[in-house]
Amino acid sequence: MSQTALAPTPSPTSSSTPSTPGARPRLRRQIRPLVQLNIGLVLYGASTALLLRAGFGVDPWTVLHQGLHQVTGLSVGTAAVLTSLLVLALWLPLRQRPGLGTILDGLLVGPFTDATLALCPTPHALPVRVALLVGSILLNGVATACYIGAGLGAGPRDGLMTGLAARGLSLRGTRTLIELGALGGGWLLGGPVGIGTVAYAVSIGPLAQRLLPLFTLRTTTTCGSLPLAD
Repeated sequence: MSQTALAPTPSPTSSSTPSTPGARPRLRRQIRPLVQLNIGLVLYGASTALLLRAGFGVDPWTVLHQGLHQVTGLSVGTAAVLTSLLVLALWLPLRQRPGLGTILDGLLVGPFTDATLALCPTPHALPVRVALLVGSILLNGVATACYIGAGLGAGPRDGLMTGLAARGLSLRGTRTLIELGALGGGWLLGGPVGIGTVAYAVSIGPLAQRLLPLFTLRTTTTCGSLPLAD
């Protein structure tokens, strides 16, 4: 009696698809910077609106845009666009490259500023206004560190700051000088300056320097080459 040879049964492990245990962590590393970038930009728009609602003056760059409006007759929005383009041109010698964050900065900050203004009524009590001023500056520092720390590109002003800081200048000092330069230029052109304007100009640099390391993702090199201390 002949015996029929039985084919070996393949083991379940030999026919299964190879597992990829690193796929999910890799996916999270790719998604997290994008989420952090968008959160930072939303908070940036919200903090800008809260600074306006505090009623102690606008940020230094808005002072510059309003000053240009008074001298040239350009709308404040047009002056803001032209100023951003000029600042972007200063990126060239610094070898800064625009990224997704540079694009989204122009698309998200304005609409979320408008949305926050629509939701937040103007306060009249002085203690509330002071709290709003302090809170808006702190929130803007968090927003700045959050979206730059994502490593997907910065807005024109913040890109200028990181580009100069990468060449050995203090991040805190660089941002403070940039803000004071915008404030001084806007004031000379007739732009309105308030105590909130000055408070923002001298506070945002130290805040960005202190908070940026906390928000910089390990997968990015945003502050790896930046001198974060004087």
